[in-house]
Amino acid sequence: QVQLVESGGGSVQAGGSLRLSCTASGSDFVINVMGWFRQAPGKQREWVAAVSHRGTTNYVESVKGRFTITRDNAESRLYLQMNSLKPEDTAVYYCYANVRDMDYWGKGTLVTVSS
Repeated sequence: QVQLVESGGGSVQAGGSLRLSCTASGSDFVINVMGWFRQAPGKQREWVAAVSHRGTTNYVESVKGRFTITRDNAESRLYLQMNSLKPEDTAVYYCYANVRDMDYWGKGTLVTVSS
């Protein structure tokens, strides 16, 4: 069973930056895809970014040019560098991983962006 633990959330002013981290443990298999989702208060969860084992990345249109997703395969760690943050980015951010066609989720880390 895979366990995911996020860190790096916090409160920043609009235009600021944060770097989220996610550490995976408990799997003996290659993690094919890792990514980030977020859920704002009163809103549905939405996909934000994903990265394959080989480094191919995809982003939701609203964060392109501002967010960068990377992974460290040797350390089983995922990152989300968030720049030029907007109040609309306020949400609980969840790390996820896909292993052998099974989805795993972290418990989330809160990001608050004030105007």
